[in-house]
Amino acid sequence: MTTVQPVEPVISKKNMTTTIDSQDKLDSKRADKRTPGKWRSWETTEGAIRAPHRSMMKAMGLSDRDIANPFVGVASTHNEVTPCNSGIDPLVEEVKRGVLAAQGTPFTFGTITVSDAISMGTEGMRGSLVSREVIADSIETVVFAERYDGLIAVAGCDKSLPGAMMSIARLNVPSVFIYGGSILPGSLHGEDIQIQTVFEAVGKYQTGQIDADELYAIENHACPGSGSCGGMFTANTMSSIGEALGLSLPGSASEPNVDQRKAASSREAGHAVMNLLRKNIRPADILTREAFENAVTVVVAMGGSTNTTLHLPAIAAEMGVQLTLKDIHDISMRTPLIADMKPGGKHVMLDVDRLGGIPVIMKRLLDAGLLHGDCMTVTGKTIAENLAEVKVPEPNSVVYSVENPISKTGGLVTLFGNLAPDGCVLKVAGHQFGKTFGGPAKVFDQEEGVMEALQARTIKEGDAIVIRYEGPKGGPGMREMLSVTAALVGQGLGDKVLLMTDGRFSGASHGSMIGHIGPEAAVGGPIAAVHDGDEIEVDLEKFELNVKIGDEEMAERLSKWQPKPPPYTSGVLSKYIKLVNPASTGATTS
Repeated sequence: MTTVQPVEPVISKKNMTTTIDSQDKLDSKRADKRTPGKWRSWETTEGAIRAPHRSMMKAMGLSDRDIANPFVGVASTHNEVTPCNSGIDPLVEEVKRGVLAAQGTPFTFGTITVSDAISMGTEGMRGSLVSREVIADSIETVVFAERYDGLIAVAGCDKSLPGAMMSIARLNVPSVFIYGGSILPGSLHGEDIQIQTVFEAVGKYQTGQIDADELYAIENHACPGSGSCGGMFTANTMSSIGEALGLSLPGSASEPNVDQRKAASSREAGHAVMNLLRKNIRPADILTREAFENAVTVVVAMGGSTNTTLHLPAIAAEMGVQLTLKDIHDISMRTPLIADMKPGGKHVMLDVDRLGGIPVIMKRLLDAGLLHGDCMTVTGKTIAENLAEVKVPEPNSVVYSVENPISKTGGLVTLFGNLAPDGCVLKVAGHQFGKTFGGPAKVFDQEEGVMEALQARTIKEGDAIVIRYEGPKGGPGMREMLSVTAALVGQGLGDKVLLMTDGRFSGASHGSMIGHIGPEAAVGGPIAAVHDGDEIEVDLEKFELNVKIGDEEMAERLSKWQPKPPPYTSGVLSKYIKLVNPASTGATTS
């Protein structure tokens, strides 16, 4: 991991305008006469009129010297909701140690997380994408209200990572993002297994390929402790994005949660944020258009999650950068796939970590001229400077060379066409699709019907399954469908049927599965007009998704379409329905 140079003593709020006597007491009269300085937390600490504010701080054990230092908010997503976040508390303590050692004053506060894996396949999954917005809003609210000078956000589960990065972009105070770390793989019968194995085992059990005892053994061995899902699913995709964007310390994206290097890099982040404060380096200096292009490049080179096309445009939008589905597609078309990662490949993030982590991937891409090396990062150095000393191993079964890649193009493609005028996304990493494929439509209004059909074994090879009214508004919340997609794979149908939806998939999903179809059914998109038996075709030469009916027929069907009443009329989901934007622009609510 690239280290940050030791932080020079930071000029504190107090010694820029006042003196602290030998007993460390405030000179309130002089504090009243201070001139404006660089720390915005001054608004809560300086002068006689802030005596009540300082009194509240002292009630929490802060000294005058603590109050004189810059204030750093430490946003923690630790909870007992999910193993992805249950190991974050020790990392937060290390962050605080780092901030204190660098002469800052840390303030820890919490925010929510939901477990996608535990809510998967239930009504509760509608809250997953909603939680991203709540996380971003809550972190922003605390840092804004308390006038903190800097921010360190520590996150683990899928939505907490982009939510934290969105808040960092909004706030534009010196900030560092920390990934809570991935889980170690489990082991059974001498083979590595993980959560994807369990979901797919359900499909195997349904078809009689394994018995109840084997399913139970898989259940018991797949997840050995704390940390986020180990494959190149959404959490590790987003951690890689954090490092590629320059928001995380180099090397930290691949460290397992239980590895002591994760504790050390978390402590280092405390030093880093104080260095950023001293140099006045802000997210706006880091999150440039070129940085987002770097992030897309790393993701598609590693076969990352389709959720990239939701979360990365959402983070970019907070920074005023427009990142479209077409942009992501174009970058994927010029970027080779060089990492053989689950779910479509063989390896997990631990295997990448053993080779040197994300810096190895980035170094290969930089040397090939595929990254912008001059982008600033939280180390205070550029991408190229961070990677200068990285040793790249010989090509191997985990990370291939750019010259001899797994595929000449990246792991994600976006499609348009008469069924997806606003676009949709297909993960091609680990799969060999034909130039065209498809079949007759089997239409379901929501995912439960598909699971029932799978249990009844009425889904057959060659079907084109359409799941609609699962979009941002129609779901609401774009439920992930890992239960359905894993059951398809488990039944041996993963590459033998076409599955498409205006909802979305887990990063652990793989196969001929197309998500984020827009406009969604709930707003009268063409997917709402598909009938059972309509022929659906995917064309990977034109990158189109079409239903084979004429324009007049499509117009006539849509003219008869009537919107469904909103499924929720109160509470957070009702608010979300009113506010959420299309998936094609990141499904944001701002």
